[in-house]
Amino acid sequence: MTDVPSKQDAARPARPVKKAATRKAPATKPASKRATGTATKAAAKPRKAAAAATGKVRAEAARLTGEAGSKARSYANQGKDRATDALDNVARMMTDAASQVDDRMGEQYGRYARTAADAIAGLAGNLRKKDVDELMDEARDLVRNSPAVAIGAAAAIGFVLARLIKAGGPDQSA
Repeated sequence: MTDVPSKQDAARPARPVKKAATRKAPATKPASKRATGTATKAAAKPRKAAAAATGKVRAEAARLTGEAGSKARSYANQGKDRATDALDNVARMMTDAASQVDDRMGEQYGRYARTAADAIAGLAGNLRKKDVDELMDEARDLVRNSPAVAIGAAAAIGFVLARLIKAGGPDQSA
């Protein structure tokens, strides 16, 4: 019982191996596919309703965004008007004080005070001429071009605001 083929086995040609017959599946849709056709039609109505609701929500959001933008612009214009009025007042006070500076410290220092007052008045005039959107664009450009100056200005403004709030609040020592 060896595994060595005999001479008879070697003389016989090898028979081809037959493959098992395969059958194609029927061409009908399975039950799950047939049910999805009706489910798709039934689901179309809620989808349309959801799309309409989404459209309404988007329209309302756009309306509210527009209202918020116009209110913000209105508040910014009011702030700009207050700032220009305050700058005008500071310029007037510095101009009035320049004569006293002339008397006490000399004409050269009085000239510095007048120059500073003129610069402040010019800044107020420039602010008054420009629209809020232009000012915002210029502020963005300033921050992009020189962030160190913007951070320094923000720190200075924060310090001044903190001092004003602290000075204007009720006495906290009592």
